[in-house]
Amino acid sequence: MKKKKREYQSSELVLSFARIYGFEDKLIAFEIKDFLEEYLDESLFKEVISVDLKEKNVIIRINSPLLKNDFKMRRSFYLKKFQDRFGAEKFNDLQIL
Repeated sequence: MKKKKREYQSSELVLSFARIYGFEDKLIAFEIKDFLEEYLDESLFKEVISVDLKEKNVIIRINSPLLKNDFKMRRSFYLKKFQDRFGAEKFNDLQIL
């Protein structure tokens, strides 16, 4: 009788390792950055320096003052978009730096 090997999706493995080693927030930050890359124009996305998630706060660093101001004015819109896409329990606030 041949034993059946366990089969996992690669994304399931990555998520389980992230939970074990405590960098699940970093994976969510990468997903948010990918979302912004799809959502924003290429030239606007180049102005996004970094995306981070700390203590349920999304922190987005933006180089351009105009884009930074746009994000600040539409902060609740972007926070709602992130909550709808990734789950409301994962985010409490959005900071634009």
